[in-house]
Amino acid sequence: MKPQLLKVPKGLQQSFSIRRDVVLYFYNQWHYHPELELVHIEQGSGTQFVGDNIQNFQSGDLILIGPNLPHYWRCDEKYFQGDSNLYAQATVLHFSESIFGDTFLSLPENKAILELLDKARKGMKLIGQENKNVKEILQNLLDQKESNPMIALLRILQTISQNPDITLLSNTDYAQEFDQHDTDRINHIYQYSLANFQQKITIEEIAEVASMSPHSFCRYFKSRSRKTYSQFLLELRIGHACKLLLDGKLSVAQICFESGFNNFANFNKYFKTLTGKSPLRYQKEYRS
Repeated sequence: MKPQLLKVPKGLQQSFSIRRDVVLYFYNQWHYHPELELVHIEQGSGTQFVGDNIQNFQSGDLILIGPNLPHYWRCDEKYFQGDSNLYAQATVLHFSESIFGDTFLSLPENKAILELLDKARKGMKLIGQENKNVKEILQNLLDQKESNPMIALLRILQTISQNPDITLLSNTDYAQEFDQHDTDRINHIYQYSLANFQQKITIEEIAEVASMSPHSFCRYFKSRSRKTYSQFLLELRIGHACKLLLDGKLSVAQICFESGFNNFANFNKYFKTLTGKSPLRYQKEYRS
């Protein structure tokens, strides 16, 4: 899949950029850029794609995205209903490894930061108490309360590098050249899939969305995403089921059908395959 290359503007009189986005919904575009990206989801929930990883996001999440790693956030459907009281908000920081020069990160004192930036090439979700400190520094940068923004950035990276609770996201590196001509195609595939995964989607149907023959689509999708379209669809459905289980408003049987499954046995089987737990056990552990 070919995401769009975005050019990230830098802030005035500084070597990196930071901004706060307050929008109706996130960002709804499969894209990449040579800068690293640190995102604090302050308000919002939905589905995120980082490389070949698909999972839910929610308020409070802190994600570090490596250079040229494609990513895509789409808010839940309720954010598209025109409710003026419902909005998404995030602080987004972009920086390039090159701002540290050729030798700074090679110093022995910076070994942990160098290792962190290498891990970020697969994307990472940051968990734990250290996140509070990172979020405070991000807020200070937004408020221009940091006397030296570069030192503040180093403090962020040092804090993250000492965090033992880091989850790597993508299974594979995306260190490759991208063809921008496929941007619209993959965005159409994602948008259609996210809008319709609760119903049956045939290969013929999604291939038509991509303006390809079914056979060509299957080869195209697997070569770009490292998974079949049926596996991709399954991950979307199980991710939605996880969200409904944590919400606790529906029975497991109702969640099965709300997530696009028409067979309860298959739902239990695939849920356990992807999460390692039965739906009831997942609900009990995470709600507690």
